[in-house]
Amino acid sequence: MLRVYNTLTGKKEPFEPLIPGHVGMYVCGVTVYDVCHIGHARSALVFDGIRRYLAYKGLHVTYVKNFTDIDDKIIVRAQKEGAPWKEIAERYIEEYNRNMELLGVRKADIEPRATDHIEEMQKIIDGLMVKDHAYRTDGDVYYRVRSFGGYGKLSRRDTEEMLAGARVEVDERKEDPLDFALWKGSKAGEPAWTSPWGGGRPGWHIECSAMAMKYLGATFDIHGGGKDLIFPHHENEIAQSEAYTGRPFARYWVHNGFVNVNQEKMSKSLGNFFTIREVFEKYPYTSQVTAEVLRYFLLSSHYRSPVDFSDPGMASAHAALDSFYALFQKIGEALMNSQPHKIPLNPPLIKGEKEGRVKGESEIKQALSECAREFLEAMDDDFNTAGAIGSLQKLRREVNARMAQGISAGMAEELENLFKTFGNILGLFSYDPFKWEFLKVKKSERTDGLVVPKAGDLTYKGTTPEVSVSLPEEEIQRLIAEREEVRRKKDWKRSDEIRDRLSKAGIIIEDRPDGTTRIKR
Repeated sequence: MLRVYNTLTGKKEPFEPLIPGHVGMYVCGVTVYDVCHIGHARSALVFDGIRRYLAYKGLHVTYVKNFTDIDDKIIVRAQKEGAPWKEIAERYIEEYNRNMELLGVRKADIEPRATDHIEEMQKIIDGLMVKDHAYRTDGDVYYRVRSFGGYGKLSRRDTEEMLAGARVEVDERKEDPLDFALWKGSKAGEPAWTSPWGGGRPGWHIECSAMAMKYLGATFDIHGGGKDLIFPHHENEIAQSEAYTGRPFARYWVHNGFVNVNQEKMSKSLGNFFTIREVFEKYPYTSQVTAEVLRYFLLSSHYRSPVDFSDPGMASAHAALDSFYALFQKIGEALMNSQPHKIPLNPPLIKGEKEGRVKGESEIKQALSECAREFLEAMDDDFNTAGAIGSLQKLRREVNARMAQGISAGMAEELENLFKTFGNILGLFSYDPFKWEFLKVKKSERTDGLVVPKAGDLTYKGTTPEVSVSLPEEEIQRLIAEREEVRRKKDWKRSDEIRDRLSKAGIIIEDRPDGTTRIKR
């Protein structure tokens, strides 16, 4: 049974959707005033994985992720650039979508914008005023925090602690320093919408309540976001939503941990701040490889734990993926060397038991079954992707240890099905293993003019990798023999140069205990 850590209760709970078979999930999106950083990437990948796993378990997921397209920061950016605020918002929504496409993050089912839901926000504000949970001061409307008895239940703070905290904004127009804005009266030159309280715009917190309830109802299953949103944003969402409806808001609150850089909190002032775009520019390989490495790296830690972004961490993730793709090449060879097999579009997890025809295959079969069990147990334990990846690594080592004896086509097919199925849940193993080495050729050394594709969809501009650099067969054989010789002498630089030259010609090789092998195409 799936168990989910609920920030609201502080413990893992059995996950039982409000409507059997259906999950309503709302995740706070980005405020579109700047490009996204790797913290945004982690949150997007975490909830993309949660959505994928829920769907794998047969649940119908309605996934809503919003854009905050009006905010103080957007207005400041527009004034600084002398551009319309709508132009700023549209620019960074497009940039966000490009980033998510690079990362292989699937679009949410509904991606509402705050400015399209002003009417819904005003309706909630009006209802809160009628119930005496909100009050008007000049052109502003504030939420009366002390009118809601459950305030602080998500962040586990009491009101006296909040008053003493430096994060509380001081505003003499408020009845209480704790109160927060539901509606902000407009200033000269700022965007404004008409309202019963005068021209203005919504406060940040009311946006998510209005959009979540419009698309998922007064009560829904999962509300997600980064830990930085627990207080005050999510605390305020609960207060205003439950005061308005008289019903529980979200049933499970799920929050992902922070991203540190080289063991320090990511901060522009510390100079260790990386945007998603900068990560792709920083690493010299193709966008497909960088995206998969970044996803593997981020999912190798539990989503609630902090993760330390570093070059060694990315290098380790890259090496692990190389090992997986090397195994997938061997599995592909076993399938190609047998009679053609038709793999179903949505293959079953593990096919029916077949008698092993190769020595050692029973051990692989046992390892495969253990992997399936351990993977699902890890994911059922609060979406533990780190444990799930560990189960795949364990299977990879077991299969590699026995691969020299060969495997039957049936076993190869079962292995391929498992890695494809679980890889799809994690958003990994998206590419043809016989092209992985080619994708790893450094961007500065490429000659094919590769166009960045969608995940899993290799599209090339100009010649294909197989014919980008033509080599005669005798030259290929000579280079492979030379590479074996320089590897014996531990001349790794020359060895890599030869591999890269062969890769540009579409020749994929693999180093095995019995020597260097050319993969059949």
